Amino acid sequence: MAWLKIEEVARKTGLTKRAIRYYEEIGLFQPSQRSDSGYRLYTDQDVQELKRVVDIKEVLGFSLQEIQQFLELGKRIEAYRREYSQATDPAVKRQDIREMREALEQQLQMVEAKMKKMVAFQQEVRNMLTQLQQIEETMEGKGEKRGFDDT
Repeated sequence: MAWLKIEEVARKTGLTKRAIRYYEEIGLFQPSQRSDSGYRLYTDQDVQELKRVVDIKEVLGFSLQEIQQFLELGKRIEAYRREYSQATDPAVKRQDIREMREALEQQLQMVEAKMKKMVAFQQEVRNMLTQLQQIEETMEGKGEKRGFDDT
């Protein structure tokens, strides 16, 4: 397995080394390993996880706290899938699942609200582009008439 240093990870993810360290500090992300001298060592999987954090932040506009909650829910769901056959108290498990479902439904509502806003901005940009094209067409039309008038 090839280990990557923080500089390489920063380059591949577009994050600064400081941001990567901060994500580790707040528990959003952990490097796979540390060298004997304490340097952070990363895998390609770590890079993919950090890229996912960047995507969630940039595309969805989630705060770091919201990203952390989202990622933790994903981990909890995966753990439940693995441990389903070893259920301890079914009532407790049902309550946990209900809470996770409610949290995911809230996140889904937040994403849907952001998507509506994005669609509205998209339409605004399209309208502006249409207006600009109309201006260009008008200018071209006037330019052609002037060309004929000048001869």
